[in-house]
Amino acid sequence: MPTLPVNRSPRSVPTSHDDRRTAESFGSRAERYDRARPHYPQALVDRIIASSPRPSPDVLDVGCGTGIVARQFEAAGARVLGVDADVRMAGLARQRGLEVEVARFEEWETARRTFDVVVSGQAWHWIDPAAGAAKAAQALRPDGLLALFWNAGQPQSDIAEAFAEIYHRLLPGSLAARQWETPAVEGYASLCAKAAHGIQETRAFADPERWRLDWNRTYTRDEWLDQLPTQGALTRLPRAELEEVLGDVGTAIDAVGGGFTMHYATLATTAARAAAD
Repeated sequence: MPTLPVNRSPRSVPTSHDDRRTAESFGSRAERYDRARPHYPQALVDRIIASSPRPSPDVLDVGCGTGIVARQFEAAGARVLGVDADVRMAGLARQRGLEVEVARFEEWETARRTFDVVVSGQAWHWIDPAAGAAKAAQALRPDGLLALFWNAGQPQSDIAEAFAEIYHRLLPGSLAARQWETPAVEGYASLCAKAAHGIQETRAFADPERWRLDWNRTYTRDEWLDQLPTQGALTRLPRAELEEVLGDVGTAIDAVGGGFTMHYATLATTAARAAAD
């Protein structure tokens, strides 16, 4: 897993943390989200655990959603507390046996609790990068680790072209269409850079590092259509428009044999909490 340099001046990206309607829309399909969203490479989890101050760390999972990340860290021996702004997502995580508190992370009360690791999977862009990093610094023990990561998926070229055409035709000018104008890894790399900038602004961490891990997953038509409505660009789409998108996407997948390969890059920005003076 290579370590990448951090850009000191992040490319301008939308301030998605201000879009609260989308940020808190995922709970409308919480069961589907938990079932269909991809997990994270075990190598990423193992590296974060190995970089923590203790072998069985106390982990705070920010934007924990239904607990996909939390369950992976619990399976690796960590004790996990989740924080999420959406009561529906938190409720499902609790049904899965996780301890979750409902709050926007920037406003969450630590109650003097501290952790070895603060993680956030596919969620930090919904959090103010400066206020979130400051809160993470408050929650971390000296030498604790902040680890923020995203899965960036890019389909094989033939299906990517078909998907782009569908979104530009059915949803012109929308976020769903604009996402196909730039490779996903570039967009998420910008989020990593923005997160790193917020971390640096706190002056409470060592210099951030960036990691990348590449992997593939093959989706059947039904598996991809199951996941699609959980994506932020589509969670608030009216049912009739969503059904049209799903129908055309399904037809495109059928045309290439009923399945396709998604090339994922899991991108991470991490930083160690500086020891207190």
